[in-house]
Amino acid sequence: MEAKQSAYAAAGVDIDKKMGGIETIKQMVKKTVTPGVIGGIGSFGGLFQSPGSDTILVASTDGVGTKLKVAAMAGRHDTVGQDIVNHCVNDILVQGATPLFFLDYIGASVFDSAIFNQVVSGLCKACAENGCALLGGETAEMPGLYPVGEYDLVGTIVGQVKKSQIVTGERIGVGDVLIGLPSGGLQTNGFSLARKVIFEQEGLRPGDLLPGTETTCADALLAIHKSFLKPVSNVMAAGIDIHGMAHITGGGFYDNIPRVLPKNVDVTIDAASWEVPQVFRFIGEKGGVAREEMYRVFNMGIGFILIVPSGAVGATLKALEAAGEEPVIVGGVNPGHRAVHVLF
Repeated sequence: MEAKQSAYAAAGVDIDKKMGGIETIKQMVKKTVTPGVIGGIGSFGGLFQSPGSDTILVASTDGVGTKLKVAAMAGRHDTVGQDIVNHCVNDILVQGATPLFFLDYIGASVFDSAIFNQVVSGLCKACAENGCALLGGETAEMPGLYPVGEYDLVGTIVGQVKKSQIVTGERIGVGDVLIGLPSGGLQTNGFSLARKVIFEQEGLRPGDLLPGTETTCADALLAIHKSFLKPVSNVMAAGIDIHGMAHITGGGFYDNIPRVLPKNVDVTIDAASWEVPQVFRFIGEKGGVAREEMYRVFNMGIGFILIVPSGAVGATLKALEAAGEEPVIVGGVNPGHRAVHVLF
């Protein structure tokens, strides 16, 4: 009997196939390792030691994905630049790094100055907010490769962290507590499934209200991917011992949290500890998506997780709240084998 295809795979994105491909790539990448490389690929950012320095460079590359299709449908392109910068900032933040500079890539069949200017304005806004220089980039016109009226947006970030302050996750232990920060929306993941359910299946348009809310579909889906640099920096500045962090992006809880876990622990997430935003409930219910798959495809309202010792929970919550966040305790660490268990 053939295994049932997941809803996300049916929408065009097969996470299992992607994860299998990454394992193959890891073996090829090992052949390129040079003396400055620290660790391997698979974490949120790659580490490289600057010659003659105790400063470690942390780099990461990502894209906005098919959220760009929603931007095109809505005729709104000023937010996606913020999305990609903030996404990359959060990825290197997982290892304790702060951003130095950012590079962008925009590819299109035909250069549209109005769209391009909106995108770049978003890039500049987010770079300024994160104290990050927009150092350069590439704008490529490739007729025949991209459909007319569409474009791709990719970013690369380089940040820094002192070698003694790298957050690796190695010290995560039984009894540690997971504290979640609200995402505010889909961030930049799961849009192939979201678009299929909301626009194709339900027949809604960007300007229509998302059922159960007073927010349009465009506003709900284009909500800016938050940067968590300020609240997490508050925690680090307070001298709190952060054992690990995870950016809840593609792969949701099940694939992102294990990236920072030691081999001898599991994590249990209490899904009842926060209120799941309506946009996720709507996609799950109308799309007939299993709960486990929803927590693997989407962030479900939790965009970033800090893992701290139980004795540091109070101070961590205080530091996060001082930065304007509404943190919530979402789970804990137990003995195990690097797995995530979500309790519904």
